Amino acid sequence: MHVQVTSDPANFSQLAFPFLQQDPVLNTVILSNVHERAVGIRPVDDIPPHFVSVHDGEVIGVAMRTPGRGVYLGSLRTDLVDLVADQYLDLYDGVVSEGLYDDAVPGGVAGDAAAAERFAERWCERRGCDVQEVMRTRLHKLETHTPLTAEVGVPRLMRSEDIELVAAWGQDGFPELGDDTIDWAEHKLDEGTMWIWEVDGEAVSMVGYHRPIFEVCRVGPVYTPPEHRRHGYAGALTSHVTAEILASGNQACLYTDLANPTSNKIYHQAGYRPLADFVVLEFIE
Repeated sequence: MHVQVTSDPANFSQLAFPFLQQDPVLNTVILSNVHERAVGIRPVDDIPPHFVSVHDGEVIGVAMRTPGRGVYLGSLRTDLVDLVADQYLDLYDGVVSEGLYDDAVPGGVAGDAAAAERFAERWCERRGCDVQEVMRTRLHKLETHTPLTAEVGVPRLMRSEDIELVAAWGQDGFPELGDDTIDWAEHKLDEGTMWIWEVDGEAVSMVGYHRPIFEVCRVGPVYTPPEHRRHGYAGALTSHVTAEILASGNQACLYTDLANPTSNKIYHQAGYRPLADFVVLEFIE
């Protein structure tokens, strides 16, 4: 077996997508992230991403690290973790020692729980750091859609006058989007991939989704501000967005935070079923 690394998303997609598309739901995060970079939907980063592939005649495993994020392993097999960890360790030891950029070293790792935990162990053995768990998530795949409704309100597509509100909600609920979420909100508007639940003319919840890649759409982000929660708005809107995805001939999937039993229950009622569990770990240098 051998390992390859590239910062070119188009090159990586040609190399790894035949492997990843064997299960486009399980591999949804890597597929959508790399595809959006390859076709220019995501802006070019000042710091290059690093995509890793493991080969044994053909690709048998992949991982990625994009700027500002930890290493993402997805569903990487645990027996391949050491190869991938050593590749990233060698890579980032090199760029740091050469002074190429300051925030080169990943701050953590995410993916299949066993794989991420083994990666963190390998990483900390070499770098002398500690690790702590940040979050456990569960990937759900829609099996049979069951429509959900709320007592009041209707769904509608995001409009231009919603940009600042959607940006503010994104910043409040999803810190990984960064401080400047206006461009992100404008992009969701341009794509037509953000829906609003409206009650008496007031926006009370939002649900977005990623454009299809290999006929799979990942639902998210889902956000309802605190003052509008516990009315069923997010569940009803997620159900509506799911129906839109199915009507376009695509599969639907989504991630939930395992620490939030309410959302997990709601998505189960809508017809989503667990597919795989993941963990997010943070390195403490």
